[in-house]
Amino acid sequence: MQDETAIKYQKDRKIGVVPSDFTSPDELYEILLKTIRAYHPSTDVEIVEKAYKIATFAHKDQLRKSGEPYIIHPLCVAIILAELELDKETIVAGILHDVVEDTVLTVSELTKEFGEEVALLVDGVTKLTQLNYSKDKVEIQAENLRKMFLAMAKDIRVILIKLADRLHNMRTMQYQTPKKQIEKSRETMDIYAPIAQRLGISMIKIELDDLSLQYLEPEVYKELNEKIASKKEEREAFINSIVEDVGKHIAEANISAKIDGRVKHFFSIYKKMVNQGKTLEQIYDLFAVRIVVDTVKDCYAALGVIHEMYKPIPGRFKDYIAMPKPNMYQSLHTTLIGPNGQPFEIQIRTFEMHRTAEYGIAAHWKYKEGHDGKNTRDTEEAKLTWLRQILEWQRDLSDNKEFLSLLKNDLDLFSDSVYCFTPTGDVKNLPAGSNPVDFAYSIHSAVGNKMVGARVNGRLVPIDYVIQNGDRIEIMTSQNSKGPSRDWLNIVKSTQAKNKINQWFKTELKEDNIIRGKEMLVAYCKTKTITMSDLLKNEFMEVVMKKYGFRDWESVYAAVGHGGLKEGQVINKLQEVYTKKNRKEMTDEKVLETIADVKFDRPAVMKSKGGIVVQGIHDVAVHFSKCCSPVPGDEIVGFVTRGRGVSIHRTDCINVINLPYEDRERLIDAEWNIPADKQNSGLYTAEIKIYANNRNGVLLDVSRIFTENKIDVISMTVRTSKQGTATISVGFEINGVEQLHFIIGKLRSIESVIDIERTTG
Repeated sequence: MQDETAIKYQKDRKIGVVPSDFTSPDELYEILLKTIRAYHPSTDVEIVEKAYKIATFAHKDQLRKSGEPYIIHPLCVAIILAELELDKETIVAGILHDVVEDTVLTVSELTKEFGEEVALLVDGVTKLTQLNYSKDKVEIQAENLRKMFLAMAKDIRVILIKLADRLHNMRTMQYQTPKKQIEKSRETMDIYAPIAQRLGISMIKIELDDLSLQYLEPEVYKELNEKIASKKEEREAFINSIVEDVGKHIAEANISAKIDGRVKHFFSIYKKMVNQGKTLEQIYDLFAVRIVVDTVKDCYAALGVIHEMYKPIPGRFKDYIAMPKPNMYQSLHTTLIGPNGQPFEIQIRTFEMHRTAEYGIAAHWKYKEGHDGKNTRDTEEAKLTWLRQILEWQRDLSDNKEFLSLLKNDLDLFSDSVYCFTPTGDVKNLPAGSNPVDFAYSIHSAVGNKMVGARVNGRLVPIDYVIQNGDRIEIMTSQNSKGPSRDWLNIVKSTQAKNKINQWFKTELKEDNIIRGKEMLVAYCKTKTITMSDLLKNEFMEVVMKKYGFRDWESVYAAVGHGGLKEGQVINKLQEVYTKKNRKEMTDEKVLETIADVKFDRPAVMKSKGGIVVQGIHDVAVHFSKCCSPVPGDEIVGFVTRGRGVSIHRTDCINVINLPYEDRERLIDAEWNIPADKQNSGLYTAEIKIYANNRNGVLLDVSRIFTENKIDVISMTVRTSKQGTATISVGFEINGVEQLHFIIGKLRSIESVIDIERTTG
């Protein structure tokens, strides 16, 4: 049996060699060469050695946070790329990926030394980190992602290097500050792990998921680790017995196969717990056995053998061979009941399918003699369909935050899929909960825009019908259709449908939107007693157009008209540049006169809070506004009150944004000035609103988060809408914005929580 069936118990799914900390650069370089030679027939590593020497010299005076020589990082990135069996140009670019950004070397020098291909790859990775830090963090992240997808479109190997870079950074995240650990882990889970999944590179995706979970949900990760480790021997014995039993029957059926078993990775288990609202003990298929065979025919033959051996659980069979996932993943999945009643999953695939599942699109750059170029291009095209869609959004969306929101929804790791069919038998993959409107827009925007009804399995259904796996859907269209309804935006689930509906309203109704937007701005200025003609100067309007990415002022009107921009955003920015232009220089005498006019009676309590520096004014009483409750770490601004000193607001406070024009002169720069040794000593009041689907116990779950983290709750009110949405307003005391973000992160993990926002006035 052992001759015909290779049996292996898989204990570690990490990609690449994971060297211990403080391994010397020379040792790492030897590991890299050994890894390359394992799959590349050429023994010529001259270009790799040259890159290593140049990178070592360029980074010679630099250290990582761990205290190791910086060259450790690019070498580990190169090892990960070599484990993916990529070409030498990509590996060389991995070694050199930080030299342009962090050293004196230039792209032109790299071109001269290594050729244009390597230089373009390094330049592509470098551009992903050259950002405008005058913008807020959301803008920075969105701009970075836009650059990333454009670079991917030119050469997909850019993102492979970036993924390897992020993987090694996550492996060494223990040397970063807690704030940076959470920030980078959230970005990894929201963006980089889903991209690895879309590219089909499960080996990277799985490790990024687990590393992110370790920092975002340390308690969950620790509990999973302890519970799974506590039954390690029992688990290994169970898997080994299944592998041996399966191997015996597969061999008896004369099927040549490689069989291995494993416990599913932590994030996969956690995702099931969240999506299904279950504990670890309630999750069925913690175990998975994989059977890898030679042909598709053998896959189905092996499935027959397995279903004879064990009782399958109804509804738990998935045929991803006949209906591949969007990233071209193929396999048969079936969940079975083991001999002792323990459920486990079996995956059956061919060796080629297994390579595609593990390496994904990276497989196209693996060294192959005489590979089929056409097949490679076809598979690559299929895997990059979603990238073309994202590039379309880039062209359509000028608002970075809207782009980021659409992208995160589309890449949502927690979302499940539903498979359905067109009348001609083509398979469509949509987010779970999708309806015929989502289906129509997945075919073409013209079909969605002209849709008037739908049939599912031959029966007429309402447009909010929830599509089930295997449904055959026919969309009815009419040339007399007036186009999509705005109500559709509230029912569609797919990001693609939302974007296309929004685009229809932007283009088809542009003239109406321009008129409506102009009227809305005029009405807004009237209610705030603002003279609009003072603000509509070319130099002021150009600043607004540049900020929001519009080419002409009519497009700004149209954006306001269809809801893409708020009137207050536009007027506030116009006032800001107008004020800068017309601000008069104040002499020391005028500043003193201004202070003398204000009665600064310092409340004793302010001494304990303190920590505020108001620009140009010394020894001034300050108090924190209750409308927005600023805490250390927030961007703040001061407002000179009549008789009560300076009130401190967050810069995003509604009351500041909507200040009448004549009062804006009383705004004054302010900033936090709390010594490092006292940053956690004071307490500040913060207020948030939690939006959740109403259910028994949701208030108890919210209260438990505050109690477990020893946060004093000052106030809590709850109201419930007719639609069943609960709004929970909570006031509590914290020491700063870092603690606030930590608590909000915990609250977001509660089942039923839809969104959380801070009170802004």
